[in-house]
Amino acid sequence: QVQLVESGGGLVQAGGSLRLSCAASGRTFSSYYMGWFRQAPGKEREFVATISKSGDYTYYADSVKGRFTISRDNAKNTVYLQMNSLKPEDTAVYYCAAASIMGTRDNDYDFWGQGTQVTVSS
Repeated sequence: QVQLVESGGGLVQAGGSLRLSCAASGRTFSSYYMGWFRQAPGKEREFVATISKSGDYTYYADSVKGRFTISRDNAKNTVYLQMNSLKPEDTAVYYCAAASIMGTRDNDYDFWGQGTQVTVSS
């Protein structure tokens, strides 16, 4: 069991940057693969990025590769999503999630945060 709480969302102009944080409860954080997903209005939830238990491996959706960076600090029980060169199409609710395996489907993930809104203006 793990509880996840996202923060750091907000309104930013196109080309700007935001860093999202996801704080996890408990002492088992390092036993989970972590991922970020997003859901825009009228669209299905989509995969953004994932990171291995130790942070040694990361994988990104093509739409964000080169612009977003996922990282984790297991000592702080926190995973981050650094978002640079933001575009209006990045506007969505961003969710942090934890999984027992590495995956890109939302059904692969066992625990979810409440989400944080990211709005990118043009």
